[in-house]
Order: sequence, then structure tokens, then C-alpha cells
Amino acid sequence: MLLGILKETGTENRVAMLPGEVTVLKKLGLEVVVEKGAGEKAFASDSSYKKAGAEVADRMDVISRSAILLSVNAPVSDNNNFREGQIICSVLNPVENRDWLENARQKGLSVLALDIVPRTTRAQSMDILSSMATVSGYKAVLEAASLRPRFFPMFMSAGTIKPARVLILGAGVAGLQAVATARKLGAIVEVFDVRSAVKEEVKSLGGKFIEVEGAKEDAAAGGYAVEQTEEFKKKQQDLIQQRAMAADVIIATAQIPGRKAPVLVLKDTVLNMNPGSVIIDLAASTGGNCELTENGKKVVINGVTIIGKSDYPSDMSSDASKMFGNNIINLIKIMIDKEGKIVLNLSDDIISGTMAVHGREYISARVKQMLNL
Repeated sequence: MLLGILKETGTENRVAMLPGEVTVLKKLGLEVVVEKGAGEKAFASDSSYKKAGAEVADRMDVISRSAILLSVNAPVSDNNNFREGQIICSVLNPVENRDWLENARQKGLSVLALDIVPRTTRAQSMDILSSMATVSGYKAVLEAASLRPRFFPMFMSAGTIKPARVLILGAGVAGLQAVATARKLGAIVEVFDVRSAVKEEVKSLGGKFIEVEGAKEDAAAGGYAVEQTEEFKKKQQDLIQQRAMAADVIIATAQIPGRKAPVLVLKDTVLNMNPGSVIIDLAASTGGNCELTENGKKVVINGVTIIGKSDYPSDMSSDASKMFGNNIINLIKIMIDKEGKIVLNLSDDIISGTMAVHGREYISARVKQMLNL
């Protein structure tokens, strides 16, 4: 069976799989064809793919011949070039790309949406959102440290330099990585999250968990945050504003799958923060946690720098691509038979949970919920 790796479009620097991971696919019995230049921005040359045993071809050749196609982002511009029965494996963003997904369903494509892999123990090694969130949490703190006009750690060499106070909104994978990185740099770290289950993780990393009573949690949400009541939002917002005005750095990571990101830092709060403070908003692509965030932009308001950036993994293209490729390999391992053929077993909870459409039907319960189907 032939597997194709597509080159990303636009500003994306990652590639779905590096040459090292191609070697693993070959050992699993798959043949691999890679689009010319697919790995260049991730520092992987066409010759390195050839050495790993892959063929290199132009885009249309890769699409027309491959049974399964890998890409980081959904290949929305190529929909007319796909054929019935092909498998597309990528990050989907079901709400944003619902028209493309509907078209794919009608064409009889099978779409594996890597951003909806079930968050179960068995699927942990396939969880691309967690892998990429690790990159984002790490890079966000480093950027904040580089933009801040003061040190992160406490120094005593020329008078006392106070340590930075960092507020992290959301204790998912990105938030927890931000806690770990900020603490290693010597900052005092406070963390907000609506899920009480993450409290011990925050404390184990050296952060202080700021708890707001009355949070609604839903076991059916699979570990994701859920929409909160208006009463809770008011209590949360009041407490966050107090902590935010005392913070030197805010790392905002709070998101709800399929919904606009909750606004947690208000304009008035920003105007009352100390000049030189920095806000890194990782939720920018879904509206942002800060009221003044502009996606993809750096703005300075009253001396406070606000970075709206959700694509840090693209900036760390080499290691991010390696992590991405490893996640896909672990998914492929549960789908491949001894003859090197991909078998889509919908009785497997990981396959059915990740499969957005198949056989001209919507399969994933989460996709149906996100699209109100």
C-alpha cells in the first residue's frame, strides 16, 4: 500500500513525517512517496527522504497514486483531486473546515482527524494536540522572557531583583509545560483552570493553583474543559482580574473544543497592568483569552505587549514534525495488517473516535457534536 506525504501550504513549516519516521513506515510494510520539497522548512531534504527509502514526486503524482495521504493541516485546496476510498489523515479543525469535510463525505473519502483522537490512556501516544501543546507552552514562556524588560529569576548581585510573577490561564498540556518552563527560569507561577483534577499536577510542577469554587465538570468531555455557568464565569473573571493586574507575564491557553475561546482578561485589566508586562495568547486562533488579542499580531497597549499566536509548533518545525510523525506512526500501527494494508476497523474506539467521515457517513461522535449533526 502506498502512503503519500504532502507539502504544507502557506506559512506552515512543519511536515507530517520526517525521514526517520519514513524508515519506520517502510519496516511496517508500507511504500512511501513524498511531495518534492515537503520537508525543506523542517530541515529535511528530498535526498534524505530518498535515503530513508521514499520516492519523491510532484504533488499531483503523490495524490493520484496514494491510498492514504498525510498532511499537517487539512489539504482543503485539493478536494477536487481526491478519489473515492482515499484516506486523508491530518489535523482537521471540524468547525472551521465543515464545508470541506462535507465535500469529502460526499466524495466517499475517509478522513482521520488527528485533532480529535480520543483522550484515553491507550490513545495517549497518538495525541497530536498534546504533543503540539507541549511545544506551544515551552515556546510561549521563552518568547515572554525575551520580550520582558526584566529578569525571570531573582538576583541578588546588584541589589535585589524580584522574580517574575507568571499567571497561566488553563492547565492543559500547554499550560503545564508553561508552568514547568517558567519555574525552571525562576518565576513565581500561579495557575487557573476550571478542572479541579489538574490541581495536583500544577502543584507538583511548583505552581500555585488558584481555585474558583463552583466549576462545572463533565466526565463525558474526555478531559477537555466545558462551558461554564454565567455565575461561575463572573466569580472566575473577578479573581482572574485581581491576579492578572499583579502579574508580569500572562500565558493564556484556555480553549473549549468547537467553541470560541473564553475571554478571561479584560481591556480594563490590561490597562491596569504594569508597563513592560507581556501577554502571550495561545488561544488567539479561536478568538483569544484576552479581549485585546489580535490573531497573528503583536500589539502594545499602555506599555503591555500582547502576542496573539497559536502556531508556535510551526516555529519549532524540526522537533514538532518529529513528534507529529511519531503520533501518526502509533496510530498507523493499530490500523495496519501483516501484509502492510490499512484496515479501518470502526469497532476500535480509537479509529471510530478519530474517523470524521467514512463510507459517506459522519462517524465520530465528537464531530457530530461539534457540527450539531
